[in-house]
Amino acid sequence: MTARTFEIGERDFLLDGAPHRVISGALHYFRVHPDQWRERIRWGRMMGLNTIETYVAWNEHSPEAGVEGGPARFDAEGRLDLARFLREVQAEGMHAIVRPGPYICAEFDGGGLPAWLFRDPEVGIRSLEPRFLAAVSDYLRSVMEIVAPLQIDRGGPVILLQVENEYGAYGSDHDYLRALTDLFRECGATVPLTTVDQPMPEMLAAGNLPDLHATGSFGSRATERLAALRAQQPTGPLMCSEFWCGWFDHWGAHHHTTDPADSARELDALLAAGASVNIYMLHGGTNFGLTNGANDKGVYQPTVTSYDYDAPLDEAGRPTEKFWAFREVISRYAPVPELARESVGPLPVPGPAPLRYAGSLDDLAPEIGAADWHELPTMDAAGIWRGLARYRVTLDHGDDPVVLRFGEVRDRAWVRLDGLPVATLARELHEDAVTLPRGEGVLDILVEDEGRVNYGERIGEPKGLIGPATIGGAPVTGWRVSRVPLEDLPAVAALPSPGVGLGAGVWRATVDLDAPADLALSTEGFGKGLAWFGEFFLGRYWRKGPQQTLFVPAPATRAGSNVLTIVEFESMASEAAAFVPDLRLGHTEH
Repeated sequence: MTARTFEIGERDFLLDGAPHRVISGALHYFRVHPDQWRERIRWGRMMGLNTIETYVAWNEHSPEAGVEGGPARFDAEGRLDLARFLREVQAEGMHAIVRPGPYICAEFDGGGLPAWLFRDPEVGIRSLEPRFLAAVSDYLRSVMEIVAPLQIDRGGPVILLQVENEYGAYGSDHDYLRALTDLFRECGATVPLTTVDQPMPEMLAAGNLPDLHATGSFGSRATERLAALRAQQPTGPLMCSEFWCGWFDHWGAHHHTTDPADSARELDALLAAGASVNIYMLHGGTNFGLTNGANDKGVYQPTVTSYDYDAPLDEAGRPTEKFWAFREVISRYAPVPELARESVGPLPVPGPAPLRYAGSLDDLAPEIGAADWHELPTMDAAGIWRGLARYRVTLDHGDDPVVLRFGEVRDRAWVRLDGLPVATLARELHEDAVTLPRGEGVLDILVEDEGRVNYGERIGEPKGLIGPATIGGAPVTGWRVSRVPLEDLPAVAALPSPGVGLGAGVWRATVDLDAPADLALSTEGFGKGLAWFGEFFLGRYWRKGPQQTLFVPAPATRAGSNVLTIVEFESMASEAAAFVPDLRLGHTEH
């Protein structure tokens, strides 16, 4: 492809020296099956966009720390193939904006920061602390090895790179921002570098440098927010690089929506002011696997599996009323491709698939990496960065009932004594103690990390059982801790079970399909757990809602027999897995 120029002008972005308005939409490659990237990108072009924006999730690319102090491995294959994603953007004739963080928030697990960063409690995040900066340097060099050759002045699609993410809401260390900026340039960044903050004077001042182009994040009162941005930055193009057109959901709350007409009116105000825009989100996608984040402002609230975000393209990638409303607004300011409006049909509904009990989680996923600890360790101390951990200890406190108390439970713990269920402890209820029927026996505790906090002061906190663990004020010692190996569970669940155990159970069903297809798996009758379709990890479900379906992407399915695997932590009331014709994300509240 021909190299082009993209620059910051006095009042406009300049593409090959001519004024250019960026009309972009957010699409996170790590929240979409890679074989569906192109389709989602094309829908963005059909809505009138000329650019696609994505975050880069550090913890997905580098889930494990480096060995013996070396750099962490950077995985960029399969669903993490950022180069492929950017090339597919370019193949649709569009530009790309890349936002590598290192912190991204995004309602993503830990805000994209890898949990292994925090095993050393002295590491200072989003700062010049040497260990953090060294890890960030390794990460950004890996990102830029992919992105630098794909910048527009080298014939690629990338026109903007963002330094940090809403840093003004976190800190004001300009030396830290300078170090990141210099690192981007050292790694070959030649396109303009940007920042984003909510357009409040103190945040804009704290989160920017003179040679970085400031942009805003907001979803309403566009004219007012653009004026605040202009007051802080008198020259250069105005841009809202996070135009919030929806919102995310927490388990146990309602499903958020925004009125399409109201969102379209705000988008119109933005474009009428001559501003550039990045719509957050064009297509939210799904927090597949265990990738959802959480918030904690006094009460812990994990984010649901769906990241539908009430976006112009729904979780299944289908255009919504908001898509058509936005397309009409964009058509007033830029050319849009011809597109006939068609009604969105229902998703295919295969017949009910009888559920078969395959065995207990204890039997099918035995302990891995087990280690003995004198005092109670966190999951992080045990090197367990995500998912499930087993804690076991032998008690010798007599036959009478006793109260076992922890410093804190993060985030949900199922307690058994000599194999029999005793209680469930929930973080959101601030539960940290359980009465045991007796003080002796083998105590087993299964702990689920329900998602790491992605915003605020509790970023980087350890997971699991937080000490001290005490009975009657005396410490409980002699723990054995292991990780639950979920990655091989669909394959292992096909093997004969060694017996019927207690606690979490594994269930399987065979789903017959005429052809590969997007599906909506109903979770009605399920309790709390995890689901796979074939080997594809769909994510979490929970009866408390609001989400009542799990999205199954067509590329994860096949014609003929497909195997659904369920890990149910609490109670399975359904006799069969059922599918429904549409996604059910819960009752709504504007």
